[in-house]
Amino acid sequence: MLEPLLGSQDAERALLYLYCLGEGYPRQMARTWGSTFSAMQKQLERLEAGGVVYSRRLGRTRLYRFNPKYPFLAELQTLLARALTFYPDAERQSLLMQRQRPRMAGKPL
Repeated sequence: MLEPLLGSQDAERALLYLYCLGEGYPRQMARTWGSTFSAMQKQLERLEAGGVVYSRRLGRTRLYRFNPKYPFLAELQTLLARALTFYPDAERQSLLMQRQRPRMAGKPL
């Protein structure tokens, strides 16, 4: 939906992923959307160069988050929230319900 505005579908998907989950790394985003790692990494690097997102290292992994100093962050997040309402329910729920940490030992399934 935002592809014409953002320039690519992978940029839209990366921003939606960060909007829903707060942070993530390129391989995880690529798996979620069925995209390629290199395309997702390229878009995240482009967004980082523009100041929209920032990254930090966690071991060998580079995690990306929204840059709180980006002047249009509130407007961007409002636009992403609106775009998310037009996604199919199944796709939206699978994005919002992703596990971020392992299950506690001994917890029943």
